[in-house]
Amino acid sequence: MNFDTHFFWQYLFDSGFVHGALVTIVLAVLAQFFGIVLGLIAALMRLSRGPLPILRVIAWVYIWLFRGTPLLVQLAFVYFALPQMTGNAVSLGEFPSALIAFSLNEGAYMAEIVRAGITSVDSGQTEAAHSLGMSGWLTMRRVVLPQAVRFIIPPTGNEFISMLKNTSLAYYVSLQEIFFNTNQLASATYKFFEPFTIVSLYYLAMTTVATFFQSRMERHFERGFSRVVQQPGAMRRAVLAGLHRG
Repeated sequence: MNFDTHFFWQYLFDSGFVHGALVTIVLAVLAQFFGIVLGLIAALMRLSRGPLPILRVIAWVYIWLFRGTPLLVQLAFVYFALPQMTGNAVSLGEFPSALIAFSLNEGAYMAEIVRAGITSVDSGQTEAAHSLGMSGWLTMRRVVLPQAVRFIIPPTGNEFISMLKNTSLAYYVSLQEIFFNTNQLASATYKFFEPFTIVSLYYLAMTTVATFFQSRMERHFERGFSRVVQQPGAMRRAVLAGLHRG
């Protein structure tokens, strides 16, 4: 194995890798944030119990579409097909296209995660809140969602780690994230082992940091929930407090 250590150390902290890593992190954080927002909205729409099923149908179609098609196809659709469909009236750059595609894709998965977290909360909590006169939205905001968070955090952390790695697909639309810059360097120098080793280390570093913060958040929310559950009557007092604050 002929590993060029000089090349490795020369480019390990090269501006191309550092800038690409920053673009990757920003893209992943923003896409995850918007994905959580979209997922929460879609989950609430799927759980709605109104007389008209239109909200549930819209949410189901959205989740079905974006979970059933590859992320790379969705990215290509936003970047290449959308301008053609609109006669270039809607022509997005590399970063906005990647952000929209990743956010919409992530929102579909987060919708199912949030829905599972909400339905995991004991229905007796909702009934108790309603018996105290709390509205449906107030019950969701003060009683259900705070308890559902501890079920939502672990898979959400896993989704963010996947998002960090999935950003490499943005090289397809020439977004200068870290994998795109790695390919550029490999093509220019005809060296592949060293650049791909470097980019692997960057991805490992980013996912390790994300895993650390995920575990800290899990312990934080689990500890807070345990204190509430262990205290007699604490849950009822929390519901009453939510009613008064609402």
